Amino acid sequence: MVDGNSVNTTREQLLETIRSIETQTLVNIILAFFVAYIFARIITALLSKLSEKMSRSGRIKVKMVIPSVKFGIYIVAFYYFLTELLNIFGPELFLLTGLIGAAVGFGLKDLFADFVGGVIITFEKPYQVGDKISIGNYYGEVTDIGLRATKLVTPDDNTVTAPNSLIFNEAIASGNYGASEMMIVIDLYIASESDVKAAMKILRETVVTSKYVYISRTSPVILLHKSLPFYTRLRAKAYVNDLRDEFEFESDVHTRAWTELGKNGIRAPQLHILNIPQVGEEPELRTTRRKNDRSNGRHGRDSDFNAGSQKNS
Repeated sequence: MVDGNSVNTTREQLLETIRSIETQTLVNIILAFFVAYIFARIITALLSKLSEKMSRSGRIKVKMVIPSVKFGIYIVAFYYFLTELLNIFGPELFLLTGLIGAAVGFGLKDLFADFVGGVIITFEKPYQVGDKISIGNYYGEVTDIGLRATKLVTPDDNTVTAPNSLIFNEAIASGNYGASEMMIVIDLYIASESDVKAAMKILRETVVTSKYVYISRTSPVILLHKSLPFYTRLRAKAYVNDLRDEFEFESDVHTRAWTELGKNGIRAPQLHILNIPQVGEEPELRTTRRKNDRSNGRHGRDSDFNAGSQKNS
């Protein structure tokens, strides 16, 4: 067992060592982290500006390097801090480590988890700067991966700051995963009595002639159709040439396709019989929605019946 007197003695030695630290040493440590932070910001800004002047593939490659460079700078600063720590604390280092562990466990666990998440993101690369990702309830382009948080810009031009620790408990979907091309899924809904072959031909021609589309042997255009009781769904899967043009591509295809469909007498389904599920909606959710609709309908009829009974009475 550890003698209580020896623990108290070691604690007193630790406190005495902390009191004896020179002010200049503390200033040097703080200055090292400040310089590292400023240098990392400057390097990030320069590389980001350089990437925007390059081709779409070059832009992605340069942005992929930014997090590694930033963490390299911070590692150098941390190494300097660790060296100074070893010079200051000698035999008291074990007790100091315990105190730091307690501080992390009680007050800084979230910050520590964010830091560990940032390290994992940088080296395992579940997503990278320049990727289009879905994280939590947000979707957008990743613009920065920092020590604590990831920043992404949504389609509405909002900057979202998401803690890096989300990778431990959230599923993250990357639309392009480091590539400059990205698959876009476009759905059109037409009346069930429409000429499906003619509509599919129009949709294909609209997609392949778009200035935003990217077609190769490994990135073909895929068309699907599904007949449902009151309408027919046409689905096109194609790659956009630059992931930043995903919404322009979708709008271009919709506009030109519906123009040609109208010229050929192909119309949209009746609105009062149309119940379109969201793309990717789970069958269980659709079943629950139908059950809720039926339940609401029964409640509505029961309410009408009760109101009529009260009036008669």
